[in-house]
Amino acid sequence: MLGLLIWGDTGYGDELFFGALVTIKVAVLGYLLALSIGTAVALLTLNPYGWRWRCWRVYASLFMGVPALLVAFLLYYGGSEMIASLFGLTGLQVHVDVTPTAAGVAALGLVYSAYLAELIRSTIRSLPQGQFEASAMLLIPRRKMWAHIVFPQSIRLALPGLTNMWIVVLKDTALISLVGIKEVIAQAKMAAGNTKEPFLFYCAVSVFFLAFSLLTVWLIGRLDKRKNSQKPKQLADKTT
Repeated sequence: MLGLLIWGDTGYGDELFFGALVTIKVAVLGYLLALSIGTAVALLTLNPYGWRWRCWRVYASLFMGVPALLVAFLLYYGGSEMIASLFGLTGLQVHVDVTPTAAGVAALGLVYSAYLAELIRSTIRSLPQGQFEASAMLLIPRRKMWAHIVFPQSIRLALPGLTNMWIVVLKDTALISLVGIKEVIAQAKMAAGNTKEPFLFYCAVSVFFLAFSLLTVWLIGRLDKRKNSQKPKQLADKTT
């Protein structure tokens, strides 16, 4: 039975492998899009008042209350009309075909940007306000303050939450497969239907998701341990 997992014409190992690559690609692109939008939104809505905050609350309520799969369906089946309507307001006629991969990446990015924005904003606001005041008193340029003081601390504090959100995005690619993406779940479903061995292929896919999640946790743990080991050395250099 394990021969069905080998590479070649008699097995489905190559289909599962390339499906896994598609899964990783969609997850990485979706997460990067969510992180980019979430960071921008977090910086724009640090102060909980004004029109930016009200627009953000509408955005958050919308995408936190709608499943990523439903957003993917809306973008895949109606995305072309949405884009054409937006360009039509400017008098331009544009036709764009929304592929399953584009719909899946956009859906993950839009939905999880709301969660990442909340995480990043709360992390920044949890930093001691004295650091901002001291930077202003020392006339440190705002760009340098954010690049060298705020962001390094925020990333370290938000790292566990960012890691958990990455794992959630990776697992949600299984739902996005329903819009037609040939990722690892779709390939396993096809192989199970052809061979009548669903238990084997779904177990193999489970091992893939579990192994990738454990690898992520291990890498983040090594990164965090390395940063912690460098702090005493940096303090010793400053004292000397």
